[in-house]
Amino acid sequence: MAESSVCFVLEKLASFFENEVHLFLGVREEAVYLRGELERMKAFLRTADVLQETDEELKVWVRQVRDIAHEAEDVLDEYALLQEHDHDHDHGYGIYGSIRRLGCCIKNAKASYRIASNLQAINSRVKEIGEVHGRLLHKFSKADDGAGNTWQDRRGDALLLDKYDLVGLDEPKSQLVGWLFKGSSGREVVSVAGMGGMGKTTLAKQVYDDPEVKKHFKVRAWITVNRSFKFGDLLRDMVQQLFKAIRRKVPQMVMNMSNNQLKTTIKELLQKQRYLIVLDDVWNLSEWNAIKYALPNNDCGSRIMLTTRKSDVATTAASVLSEGKAYDLKPLPPSESWDLFCRKAFQHNKCPPHLEEICNYILRKCEGLPLAIVAIGGVLATKNTRRLDEWDVVAHSLGAEIEGNDKLNDLKKVLSLSFNDLPYFLKSCLLYLSIFPEDHLIERMRLIRLWVAEGFIEAKEGKTLEEVGEDYLQELLNRSLMQVATTTPDGRVKTCRIHDLLREIIISKSRDQNFTTILKEQSLQWSERVRRLSIHGTLQNVQPNRSVSQLRSLFMFGVTEQPSIPRLFPSGFRLLNVLDFQNSPLEKFPVEVVDLYHLKYLSLRETKVETVPRSIGKLKNLETLDLKHSKVRELPVEILKLHRLRHLLVYLHEFESYEHFHSKKGFKVMPNIGVLQALQKLCFVEVNQDGRTIIRELGKLNQLRRLGLLKLRKEDGKALCSSIEKLTNLCALSIASVKEDEIIDLQHLSSPPLFLQRLYMRGRLDALPHWIPMLPSLVRLSLKWSRLKDDPLIHLRHIPNLVQLELIQAFVGDRLCFRADGFGKLKILCLDKLDELRCIEVEKGAMACLEKLTIQRCKLLENVPSGIEHLTELKVLEFSDMPVDLIKTIRTDGKDNSKISHIPEFYSTYWREGGWEVYSIESMTDGEYCPLPSSPFSDELQTRWKSWK
Repeated sequence: MAESSVCFVLEKLASFFENEVHLFLGVREEAVYLRGELERMKAFLRTADVLQETDEELKVWVRQVRDIAHEAEDVLDEYALLQEHDHDHDHGYGIYGSIRRLGCCIKNAKASYRIASNLQAINSRVKEIGEVHGRLLHKFSKADDGAGNTWQDRRGDALLLDKYDLVGLDEPKSQLVGWLFKGSSGREVVSVAGMGGMGKTTLAKQVYDDPEVKKHFKVRAWITVNRSFKFGDLLRDMVQQLFKAIRRKVPQMVMNMSNNQLKTTIKELLQKQRYLIVLDDVWNLSEWNAIKYALPNNDCGSRIMLTTRKSDVATTAASVLSEGKAYDLKPLPPSESWDLFCRKAFQHNKCPPHLEEICNYILRKCEGLPLAIVAIGGVLATKNTRRLDEWDVVAHSLGAEIEGNDKLNDLKKVLSLSFNDLPYFLKSCLLYLSIFPEDHLIERMRLIRLWVAEGFIEAKEGKTLEEVGEDYLQELLNRSLMQVATTTPDGRVKTCRIHDLLREIIISKSRDQNFTTILKEQSLQWSERVRRLSIHGTLQNVQPNRSVSQLRSLFMFGVTEQPSIPRLFPSGFRLLNVLDFQNSPLEKFPVEVVDLYHLKYLSLRETKVETVPRSIGKLKNLETLDLKHSKVRELPVEILKLHRLRHLLVYLHEFESYEHFHSKKGFKVMPNIGVLQALQKLCFVEVNQDGRTIIRELGKLNQLRRLGLLKLRKEDGKALCSSIEKLTNLCALSIASVKEDEIIDLQHLSSPPLFLQRLYMRGRLDALPHWIPMLPSLVRLSLKWSRLKDDPLIHLRHIPNLVQLELIQAFVGDRLCFRADGFGKLKILCLDKLDELRCIEVEKGAMACLEKLTIQRCKLLENVPSGIEHLTELKVLEFSDMPVDLIKTIRTDGKDNSKISHIPEFYSTYWREGGWEVYSIESMTDGEYCPLPSSPFSDELQTRWKSWK
């Protein structure tokens, strides 16, 4: 991680020189020297970051480099602060102004001299560190030869497991064996993906050694790839195994063959054979690409099986230039986790009743990861079963156990391997997850905006920083270092999480590297060198710290007391970049914030703050201002000074009644909002009386990706269409009329944004806008209050990528027909309050991918949709607040029952004034619907029901 710190300082130095920042005498010379020395060190830091885990001398050197980088960053930011103060200070005119200017010059000269002295002191230490580096060079030269060998020796243990150690492999083994036997006669690839410790190697070995597999594939080879493999050695090993498999002596010349000769030999040996090659632990596509051309596609039914931690490697290897399948190895379910745990912790005996609760707690931490269960079970096997306190210590200090218990070394190494394989910028992104509490669901966009504010995202031509951040997140998901927790209906990641034990390792690394400090009730003091502080829980006993000059980020989670910056930080934190008070009981805007020149991210989301002071205009580097679900309804005009603002979120969801379930309150915007050229997200603007002026200004914000507008009037239509045409990067648009019967005039739009993916429209429509069916990227469409007289499905059915469609009071006809050739990718359909609707028809071939159908408040609907039996992919049918007679008909009428007998889940609920009532919650069992009182709602319905209840 020293590599990350050094790279960050080098970028900061580069911007100083590129932007021609005025550097006082002495400062430039020291900055140039520092840049040169850090660039030389950077070349060795990635290797050193890995080696330091087993070499104390290197660990000290890396820590010294990291500390120097942090100090240099602080000095440079202090200098930027000095420059800004000098630039902005108003000295006035006349003799008094001259005196003030002279005083300011003297003050700045002193400050500049101090900064130059600090840089000089830093450079002296850099020189000393460089001398130590010279003495350590021999360790770097040996690094490549020895990297990974220790773990590689232990990796073979997975190939020697006894059968009684194997749990939960029968089903995946059967699936993989079936894939090997079935399929085409050509070469196919079967991939197994999963996070480290999931048991991929063990599973692959069980398949490889299966008697039927041995019988089917006469020629087999098991090749371990690993991170530090040498291609020539790998090919040589494969050649030797293949000669042995065909019972021929290995020629002596093999040892002297080039890589091309070895590949030619492999191809000749396998050309007429039905072979099975296992490539275990493939880390990158480049490794697969280097090997695959040596394995012939010989129409003999040959198979290649590979294991990998990266889902993109698995899917690409199984599909690109190869026929095949990818298997995503899942964690063990609770019953099998318990079985494996008892085998290890109690030597196949039952768990004593008094330990069951604590053992279940430990198993929840393991989250079905077999290696974790085996390792921790082995530790507990040495504990006295009569000493509950010994078991409790392990349960509640797993992080310390992983660090200090030799029996858990393998677990730590397996989980750390994936971390060590990351490039430095992804290491920072992963370590950053340590700020979040245990079991916290991490919001995708919140995380990406935080990464941007911290400077972790490297700029790429043609992409915004947020788009690059999306790539970073996807890469961590591909590497199984993060997990998707929830998704939006159209398939986007909404929240994510991290495995509990991986989180413990990340917290340990963050603490060791002074990356993050977590403050809980057990640790109520912190070091003055802390750079990121995350406070979890109470503030009552937190001791003030008078020196936090290096603090860059401050977070609060689960805080119940009113946070007071002056009490906790009497001397302030001049260099803060991130301040996140989301969901804290804050009642007033913290005025100390406006003096934080470097602040880029400010979140007061879900607080009780009502007003924002005019002095917020001083935050010239602010990029994200998140006031969502606060009480702020108006912003001061000084907000227009924040020219770097990228995300402005000010709105509140309303829950006044079922009728207004989707309603929002926004904020009043100033007429010349168009000066904020960097804005990417602006939600939700209340247009009000001066609508056309504001809307014309919005057309200047050509970086907007998401825009939300409220209280539109019919006369705003032309101006709105004109502005939307200019917003060519727009991905999401939400517009709502001032009242339910107000018409939204959107017929004047001739060139809609091609990248528009989500469109939410609330208001009357004379006709469906002609441009909506022309949107090639549209995945979600919501129409509310439209009251269209003509069937909108005729025009909407050919939108090529539409996944979710919501029609809420959108149609006043009595019949809807889904034609056979329409809605090919639609997965979710909601029909709500279509007051005149009596009949729904579904032709065969329509909505072939539909998975969820919700029909609610359609009081005149007489039957389930005609042709619903054609929806073979339908998983959920949900009726809400529907006529009781219709529900009874579905439950009792054998004819209607047979139409929906293929649907796994059927829910029906009833809305009464003040809340949801459960009329019936039913599930299909053996062809009949049986009441299941404990059966859960769908996620969406459950959330709504709880809110109203």
